[in-house]
Amino acid sequence: MAKLNTLAIKRLKKPGHYGDGDGLYLKVASAEARSWQFRYKHRVTGKTVWLGLGAEKDVTLAEAREKARECRRLLTARIDPLAQRRADRASETGMTFAAVAELYLAAHEASWRNEMHRQQWRSTLRDFVAPAIGARTDGEGRLTGGRLVSEVMVGEIMKILEPLWQKKPATASRVRGRIESILDYASARGWRTGDNPARWRGHLANLLPADGDKRTEHHAALPWQEVGALMAKLRQWDTMSARAAEFTILTAARSGEVRGLRWTEIDLQHGVWTVPVDRMKAAREHRVPLSDRALAILKEMAALRRKPEDLVFPGGRNGRALSDVGLSHAVKVAGGVDLTMHGFRSTFRDWCAEATAYPREVAEGALAHLLADKTEAAYRRTDLLAKRARLMADWAEFCARPAPAEGDNVRAIRG
Repeated sequence: MAKLNTLAIKRLKKPGHYGDGDGLYLKVASAEARSWQFRYKHRVTGKTVWLGLGAEKDVTLAEAREKARECRRLLTARIDPLAQRRADRASETGMTFAAVAELYLAAHEASWRNEMHRQQWRSTLRDFVAPAIGARTDGEGRLTGGRLVSEVMVGEIMKILEPLWQKKPATASRVRGRIESILDYASARGWRTGDNPARWRGHLANLLPADGDKRTEHHAALPWQEVGALMAKLRQWDTMSARAAEFTILTAARSGEVRGLRWTEIDLQHGVWTVPVDRMKAAREHRVPLSDRALAILKEMAALRRKPEDLVFPGGRNGRALSDVGLSHAVKVAGGVDLTMHGFRSTFRDWCAEATAYPREVAEGALAHLLADKTEAAYRRTDLLAKRARLMADWAEFCARPAPAEGDNVRAIRG
């Protein structure tokens, strides 16, 4: 800290950024254009942000240091300084819904491990909410302008939800929940008062059909009896998507976990894949026992490995991860019907229940599901890896069959 002083500042003539320490810089563009800036990394995107703190002629060094100290305090409190500034400016004339939404996202999106979830939040606000409240998106995709958050009432909520409720009930339900969260946030910060007009129980439940909120969109799943035929077709295709799709089915993992899989997570010697906490939906490390066929796929992919941290299933451009669409397309073509990768977790679970005698906790453990009974979960000290290894070996053996044998609808396989 304190690398600059008043005399040194006056002598700075060459254009550039001159650091004082702890994120504070003096930007010299010319003899007349000199300003203070605070530099930090966005905790979600990782991009460098330069936040202006005022012109050097108007803000003293001591004042710039105090402003930088306030920015660091906000970052410590997990608040984005740029988002806070925009909110402060909006609050001078009244806080808009758009400004509150940006503050809510800045406060919460870093905790959302799924990048798609973050994108869906922004896209639903942009596509469905912004038009109804007169907001717009700027060049960086942020919401701006529009109606004050204190003025968002049931009329605006119904204008947003009614067109969606019958056509896209699941989307409508998610949009309603997101609006409710943003308005609750505004109430907690003192920017609006009264009941939340997006609340379902006792409010919108009286205005919208219940079926819309309760209806769910299930992932298309293949009957477990047909998985062998599909796997046989996948094995015939020498493509990255086919290998990744096959590996996903064999491990009963989520598509995102496989697409983001790196060699540092694989223990080939012991046949175990350890998915780290930050890539798991349940925020808990998960060990996956690998069957012989899963290991064979990894050994096939090893020929493409260049660095220890490389993706196991790299995409086509600059080593980027494969897309979920690519994997879904592979299984859709192989199965001849519209399937999703997530649906194969249901296929696996149905096979466990109907064709084996493995205990429920072993099957649920293979899917990395948390125990619903908190007391039982507190006493569980093992992840049942040995039993799950036998289960996954049996699953791989079943997947290798083109079709189930006669009289093989139920197998008394015990863990």
